[in-house]
Amino acid sequence: MDGRRTATLAGFVGALAVLAVLVWVVGVDRTLTALLSADPVALGLVGAVAVVWLTAWGLALWSVLRALGSPVRPYVAVLVYAGAVFANNVTPFGQAGGEPLSALLISSAADTEYETGLAAIASVDTVHFVPSVGFAIAGFTFVTAGAVQLGRNLAFAAVAVAALAVGLPVAGFLGWRYRYELEAAVVRLLTPAIRWFGRTVPKWTPPTADTIAARIESFFAAIERIATDRKTLLQTLGFSGLGWASLACSLWLSLYAVGHAVPVSVALLVVPVGSIASLAPLPGGSGAIEAVLVTLLVSTTAVPGAVAASAVLIHRGATYLFPLLLGAAVASALGADRATASEQG
Repeated sequence: MDGRRTATLAGFVGALAVLAVLVWVVGVDRTLTALLSADPVALGLVGAVAVVWLTAWGLALWSVLRALGSPVRPYVAVLVYAGAVFANNVTPFGQAGGEPLSALLISSAADTEYETGLAAIASVDTVHFVPSVGFAIAGFTFVTAGAVQLGRNLAFAAVAVAALAVGLPVAGFLGWRYRYELEAAVVRLLTPAIRWFGRTVPKWTPPTADTIAARIESFFAAIERIATDRKTLLQTLGFSGLGWASLACSLWLSLYAVGHAVPVSVALLVVPVGSIASLAPLPGGSGAIEAVLVTLLVSTTAVPGAVAASAVLIHRGATYLFPLLLGAAVASALGADRATASEQG
């Protein structure tokens, strides 16, 4: 536990260091001046849009859980998703690092198996890629149409959009096409590790190979159940798309708050491309995401670097800090409930 806390603390220190360097490069005084001169009405709208984003993606989780036979009330799903965002934002590599904890929170709130919670959050995160590709392609098309030349940073955006539009769908198709082979490989690789871990943990009986296989198969069955439910997919995609539109609106409003109205296409391009930086080994990709957003804004608009940095800090304050605080409260409450249930059991 101490090692995990140390790693988390080190991650936040690294993220703050990256942010400090970013603000120093663009100008500390100019960034602070832009922040202090921000329109308070626009700032309030940024906060409201952040609530819409979190609600939309929480409802995407609600839709998936209902399809898996573990329904929860819509407001509960939104709160639990805030907890999942908290998990992503305090662990390195974004969703990849936070999904195990997110699955635990979901399984506790929905009173379901851990595998179902893991399948639910994995499905929601996977669905989110689809609208992001559409927004990125649309934004890139309009931005490049108005660009004089394809500069280095726009070339980076082109590569990122290509990765979203081609790489992810191909990986998804291959994963689905060979899902049974993938399931068998996961069972074969994880069973020895789980059995060894079970033998080393005091007072914990290691599960049998058949039990491990059954639980892994349960996870894949849940994924397949969602993938073949057209109504759930369309509903979840709709909520996901609304969330992405809200994120783009948040960035646009943040720029407007500091006195710069940019084409909507810029926000539609920058937000999904910037999300790729969440794979950086920093809590929730913090620091890396901000750096990518500022770089793309400066290269695609006439916004000065300091102003772009101030807008990004406003945007990330609403879409990172808000769910971080709310999610921490939710995670603490679910952890307390789980501890109480264990004591009573």
